[in-house]
Amino acid sequence: MNPFLLLGVSMLATTVSLYLVPFCKTAVLLIVMTAVFGVSMGILDTGGNVLILAIWGDKGAPHMQALHFSFALGAFLAPLLAKLALGPPASAENHTEATGNRSALRLSPEADSEPLFGVPDNMSLLWAYAVIATYIFVVSIFLFALLFTKRSQQEKAKTSAQRSRRAKYHNALLCLLFLFFFFYVGAEVTYGSYIFSFATTHAGMTEGEAAGLNSIFWGTFATCRGLAIFFATCLQPGTMIVLSNIGSLLSSLLLVLFNKSPICLWIATSVYGASMATTFPSGVSWIEQYTAIHGKAAAFFVVGASLGEMAIPGVIGILQGRYPDLPVVMYTSLGSAVATAVLFPVMYKLATSPLSRQRKEHRKSEDQKSLLSSSGLNDHEEEDEEDDAERWNAMDFEVIEMDDAMRNSVEETARNAVMEFTAEVSSQFHSDALVCEFSPVTAGKSPGNRPARSQDKWD
Repeated sequence: MNPFLLLGVSMLATTVSLYLVPFCKTAVLLIVMTAVFGVSMGILDTGGNVLILAIWGDKGAPHMQALHFSFALGAFLAPLLAKLALGPPASAENHTEATGNRSALRLSPEADSEPLFGVPDNMSLLWAYAVIATYIFVVSIFLFALLFTKRSQQEKAKTSAQRSRRAKYHNALLCLLFLFFFFYVGAEVTYGSYIFSFATTHAGMTEGEAAGLNSIFWGTFATCRGLAIFFATCLQPGTMIVLSNIGSLLSSLLLVLFNKSPICLWIATSVYGASMATTFPSGVSWIEQYTAIHGKAAAFFVVGASLGEMAIPGVIGILQGRYPDLPVVMYTSLGSAVATAVLFPVMYKLATSPLSRQRKEHRKSEDQKSLLSSSGLNDHEEEDEEDDAERWNAMDFEVIEMDDAMRNSVEETARNAVMEFTAEVSSQFHSDALVCEFSPVTAGKSPGNRPARSQDKWD
């Protein structure tokens, strides 16, 4: 089903049941209305978690903390507002008189024709339920309005398609988370429900002090859930679970050892409430990091939480009544803290061991790729070096050939120049000889004087 339609219908059913509760005149009808309210709250608890995971995925830890902070804030404020609306409790005389009148009505013949609905005698009760029902009706209108926003549906479909991973031990993780939330929620509801009675009957506190002890538990619980919205932006969900387990173990151990000390009860109760605050939303955000959580998976571990909320307080109430001298409530808190502290490391091991193996294989493949790439790079560099060497050798041969050619050309040029010079000298000598032989000055002289002239010239 569309999540906005499902949540809107559940809130609308809650509105109707809350409007009708004050008008119920029979126990059977009141049980039916309460059952409708319980079913609607179960749908809201499951659907709200799944919707946040569908929209934000493993990045939705602050939003998950905000969702559960609203629950803690409502659990803290609603009883105070209801008490203010109802006013002081009726006196014992009026209560006895009213009880006698009801008994007389049941014994009268007209009791069988008593109507199913009727206007309550206390109008403050009517107004208290009417205000809360109207508020939830407004919330349902907003959920129906989101049904027509295509953008939100497209984002949901996109994120749901991206969250296709599945852990190797998916089913085992869900079963362990079922037990984890069973003990956690059972201890939370047990302590919050019975701390008032335990403080008055076992620790000897007054009703005012016991009410203050109950208020400080839910007050620190709501305050730490509000602060967890900001802590979730800088801390991992697993870290917050470990811190919560440590605080729960220490505080519950102090509650067992010093269960009759008022100072220890005040301090340990505040620490226990603060430690229990972030466990459930952090657990949902933590499991989303390792495996995909859809409607069926979320409904499974929410059923575990609901069974713990239903079974553990009922059993502890019976045991505390039978053994009033024993701090059964404190033993339950310590036992649940030990159980959650043992279960979480086991879940962490199952969730991360395949992941670590995959990371090692991925790292190994990356190393092989890098080695192959580096060897290929070295081969390429060697080839480049060989090419460069061949290129330089070729250039050397070219230079040598150029030097030989230049040397030959220089020698040939010098040889030609010498030959030309020799030819010039010889030609000049022959021309001078001819000039001397055929000169008109020497033509009329005797041949005997010719050698002397030649000898003078050369001298």
